[in-house]
Amino acid sequence: MEEIIRYLIRFLIRNDNVFECNYIGYTRNIAEVKNYKIIIYPSDFFSAASYGAFESLPNLPLKHIDGIPLLFGEPKVVKYKGSLIIYADIIASTYFLITRYEEICRRNVRDMYGRFPGKESILYKAGCIDRPLVDEYSRFLRQCLQSQNVQLSDFDKKLKKIWLTHDVDSPYYCQTARSFIREWLNGDGLLNALNLYSRTFISDPYYTFPWIFGQNLLLKDSVSISCDTLIFLKSSGCSKLDKPYYKLDNRGIRMLISMCKQYGFKIGLHSSYDAGCNSSLILFEKKILEDAIHLPVQYNRHHYLSLLEPEDTDQLEAAGITDDFTMGYADVAGFRLGTSCPVRWINPSTRRLSSLHLHPLIAMDCSLSDEKYMGMDFSKAFGYVKRLIDQCEIYNGELVLLWHNDTLSLYDKGGCHSLLYLRILEYLKKRC
Repeated sequence: MEEIIRYLIRFLIRNDNVFECNYIGYTRNIAEVKNYKIIIYPSDFFSAASYGAFESLPNLPLKHIDGIPLLFGEPKVVKYKGSLIIYADIIASTYFLITRYEEICRRNVRDMYGRFPGKESILYKAGCIDRPLVDEYSRFLRQCLQSQNVQLSDFDKKLKKIWLTHDVDSPYYCQTARSFIREWLNGDGLLNALNLYSRTFISDPYYTFPWIFGQNLLLKDSVSISCDTLIFLKSSGCSKLDKPYYKLDNRGIRMLISMCKQYGFKIGLHSSYDAGCNSSLILFEKKILEDAIHLPVQYNRHHYLSLLEPEDTDQLEAAGITDDFTMGYADVAGFRLGTSCPVRWINPSTRRLSSLHLHPLIAMDCSLSDEKYMGMDFSKAFGYVKRLIDQCEIYNGELVLLWHNDTLSLYDKGGCHSLLYLRILEYLKKRC
């Protein structure tokens, strides 16, 4: 655990030198106060008697320190012999959030797709899913260090990076025999079905990539910070939830890959729902995608956000994935890992610190609008995303957005997602 504790302190401070200078200790031995400017007093969270048990979960309502909800420890800071003793266990609280610890304690709580629901999470129940609590702990700890005359600058209050990500679940609306029959039987008639089916893929209502790329390039050219577009492609999957199936050598997909290379956009693996249930398939699917695009694949996001159990994340690292973008809840937008910053994966079962980085997914189109999820209208959705963006900005975090190509099509409700996406990009242009 020593390596993990060291990493957590560095992550909170965002400065490697602070730990090396022995400014912060995580110990119950008050006699060690002479060695540190700050001691964080551990709660019982990591004790062998309670770790992994349901009883180790935080109790609601949460206590607060400096206005910040606290998962473990006591909201108390004491000055002692020139040092500060912080009884708020922000180390355990941070670990709990970034490892998805509560999911290993509540294995029986999953939705119809096998996912842990956001509305079951401690953050949602405590009313702070829209707050990056770990980033707030970071600011609190840095302020404590500053009060101890440690030279640390304040957060640079701007976004560190923007990721505009797009999962290609359904590249076409009506380009297959199956979709033709669907439209014919839909009640719209044979002529309408023929009209849709006879279109070229470039005029298919779901093939919105030229429009997406145009808008994303306009944003990239308008902001002073790093802004990347990331396209996630499926390469396999046989379950019903992986439909519609498409081939990477299909003409429209080949054109999409060519456009990504032309504009310098990144391509990642959209691991199938099958791979979410059987994580050993990730390496196989990654190899198929690499063969198709003739480039190494280092990015991943699971279809349906179906990285079902925390331990399955180890298979991403084993497959050579360096960065994963799955970590958002489907049913509620916000800060699933309690932070807006990329974190190294820590397996809560084995307590192993990995080299894989998790990039928190902050907002997804269908999370906002679907009635079974947040069910927000345009105005509420835009206001909510603005609030999430502002939170990321305050803490110099990353913003990861997910908009599907098909939700931006002519077939969404009145084009609302197209307009919402544009409004969000316009807001980012003004802020960045």
